[in-house]
Amino acid sequence: MVYWLNEEILEKAKEFLKQVNKTLPEGMELEFEGLYRRGFFVTKKRYALIENENIVVKGLELVRRDWAPVAKKTQQKVLTAILREGSPEKATKIIKETIDNIREGNIQLDDLVIHTQLTRNPEEYVQKAPHVLAAKKAIKRGRKVGKGSIIRYVVVKGKNAISKRAEPIEDVDISNYDPSYYIDNQLLPAVSRIIDALGYSKQEITQQEKQTNLDAFF
Repeated sequence: MVYWLNEEILEKAKEFLKQVNKTLPEGMELEFEGLYRRGFFVTKKRYALIENENIVVKGLELVRRDWAPVAKKTQQKVLTAILREGSPEKATKIIKETIDNIREGNIQLDDLVIHTQLTRNPEEYVQKAPHVLAAKKAIKRGRKVGKGSIIRYVVVKGKNAISKRAEPIEDVDISNYDPSYYIDNQLLPAVSRIIDALGYSKQEITQQEKQTNLDAFF
């Protein structure tokens, strides 16, 4: 977008704000937050915007610590494909390639580590959350863990519940991680909210069968 067009839109936005604020009750005011070239809203509190080539994210997994890096990195690439390049087709290709890499073991262990902080001592928890059970395993193996500790764990293969398969990163080998967990519980939830809003199903995401015109969204 050329500079003069940005200025023209900005002036119109300010005029719009002025007119709207005249109609609002005393104490209420509509504020201008920024001028964005393209935006994507999952819900009103979950969205991504692009401003001067910088992507601003609110409420999505990208800004949360308790998701594996593979989910956050893939979400970042998907948002880049949609917001910067206007290409949902490229976004689905990225997802498919990541799924294949997870299934085939072509991934770094660090990209699978989930970080969660203990808000109390492990023995004080009632629920059997993955990070709590991983913390208790670490304690049994001689490590010092307590309130405030950041628990770094990986979900490994097995038939037990997911929480029971959470292992401290220090005790995990790259060959032990559970591909299905990282695809179904980390990667797809992180990106499907975005792709679903563009009209894709889970099957279409993994098989790359559908073409979408972004003109309907931006």
